[in-house]
Amino acid sequence: MSAGAPRQSLRRWRPILLILTVAWASAGCGYTARPGLPSHLRTVYVKPFVNKIDMTSLGDNFQRFPAYQHAMESDITTAVINRFQFTGLLRPASAQAADSRLEGELMQFRREALRYNASQQVEEWRLSVVVNVRFYDRHNKDLLLWDEEGLTGDTTYFALGSNAEAEATAADRAIKDVARRVVERTVENW
Repeated sequence: MSAGAPRQSLRRWRPILLILTVAWASAGCGYTARPGLPSHLRTVYVKPFVNKIDMTSLGDNFQRFPAYQHAMESDITTAVINRFQFTGLLRPASAQAADSRLEGELMQFRREALRYNASQQVEEWRLSVVVNVRFYDRHNKDLLLWDEEGLTGDTTYFALGSNAEAEATAADRAIKDVARRVVERTVENW
């Protein structure tokens, strides 16, 4: 046997060893297209969000700049359904056909001043949408899988200057942010 024979044999096995090493390393990474959801949950019913904002307290000194947008609870429901459709991890379904159920309440819609100009006018605002949410497994006698109070989506916007925008546009961003957080909490926190 010549001295070059072991080297030639090693060259022949090198691609196979490389493939086996990569397969072994990737097997332990834990990647999945369904991040932590129980395998039997494939569909979700998003029960329409309920508006629980106490309209009598909107004038309190506790909340210096009260805000409210008509039918925001419907907009949140739609945004959550759209976000589930976007992620594709749980398909929205009817109440009778769904494997799981998501329920929520709109608790607050806050507007807070962030920055003032020299004339003491508010230049920049923060909008926050606060919801309480619960997620149930319908196959296990409506087992509560998680609930969270005070889940908040927010955004900022400029009311003055060259970057000014309408509050309604910013409110839509805050609603999309809370919907994103609700869906992430549903599919990722197991």
